[in-house]
Amino acid sequence: MSTPGPDSRTWDFLCVARAASERNRRIFGESVMVCVMPRAVRGPAKPKQRPPHEFVLEALTPLKPEVRRMFSGFGVYVGDRIVFMLRDHQKSPRDNGVWLVLSESTDPGDPGLRHEFPSLRPIELLRNKIGHWLLIPSNSPSFEMEALHACDLLLRRDPRLGRIPKSRR
Repeated sequence: MSTPGPDSRTWDFLCVARAASERNRRIFGESVMVCVMPRAVRGPAKPKQRPPHEFVLEALTPLKPEVRRMFSGFGVYVGDRIVFMLRDHQKSPRDNGVWLVLSESTDPGDPGLRHEFPSLRPIELLRNKIGHWLLIPSNSPSFEMEALHACDLLLRRDPRLGRIPKSRR
């Protein structure tokens, strides 16, 4: 269907896009034409981004954490519960660090939490819309110590951290 030459790769791509249109499905039936667009047209593959603050994942290794790309960071799950988000975003660095996800029964204003995590603060990007996520900022002088303390709490199954997202209920 495509003619050889420098534009043939682009033509293959356009052909696939047209075959998938509603008008062509009526003309050609329900069969779907599939072809793979060559890398030269797609461009180079993006390198997979690694989660920041890998020391957190190393500390949680006994719990076998699952890491998923999410928003501008990486969600960390232990079992069905999301427990952290690891973030290091260059365009808006003010909320970089470890985002703690508090359980349904934990009060974000709990003085005990503030005592254990002195740099803990609300996440500015969320604009107080989600109050059960709090930030240990990466620019805090005690960042690593506080992040590792949060990992210790998870290893000890502290009920204040983690929550099952609605999508997993």
